[in-house]
Amino acid sequence: MKFILILLFVVTSVTACAAQRDYAFPSNIKTAKHYVFYSHGFIVEGDDPTPIHPRWGVYDFPSIQNALDDDSYTLIAHHRPKGVSPIDYAKHLAGEVKNLITLGVPPENITLTGFSRGGAITILAVNELKNAKVNVVILAGCAGLINRKRDIQLYGRVLSIYETSDDVGSCNLLEARSPMLREFKEIAITTGKEHGAFYRPIDEWLVPLKQWINSSISEPEINRHE
Repeated sequence: MKFILILLFVVTSVTACAAQRDYAFPSNIKTAKHYVFYSHGFIVEGDDPTPIHPRWGVYDFPSIQNALDDDSYTLIAHHRPKGVSPIDYAKHLAGEVKNLITLGVPPENITLTGFSRGGAITILAVNELKNAKVNVVILAGCAGLINRKRDIQLYGRVLSIYETSDDVGSCNLLEARSPMLREFKEIAITTGKEHGAFYRPIDEWLVPLKQWINSSISEPEINRHE
């Protein structure tokens, strides 16, 4: 019994420690490493990393950070402040990517991903960068501002994942007006969880997202549009 209690304490302590990591922009940049940016949804903006939506439940940002964390790349996943402008934050995100590239990180070693408003911020940042070599994963991010502003385009190697029971659907309109795409693939998942399908790290979207990241690590020179 004593051993079990000690084990539970260790596991809990490790989990708590992981949840407390802020996944900030690293101070020590290694040019041979791969870097992944994750931008969370609107509901997480502010001080609470686990806010509760009345329909979709808890958005578990720390669990998503932990699930995305991987030894094969450095994860950068900021907790945005409340009331931040998506356009301004996208410029900040693009600035961090440009910083990595300036320091010598190849753009094909960089992946930007985000969900909902975080997906829109990701798209805006990619449009700001206009770099055909970056990797991108959009999670239910093609709606509203993105579909209305016809001048916004995608660049690079892009994966879109959306949930069939969600009002936020395909990124096909954005793809159609993005001639600088190096590759485009879209996956529809069906969980019945609507927009809340991306509130927690479930295999339906997490597995293809990580496969996309890992394929950019193992096959950086891939060049096709499907």
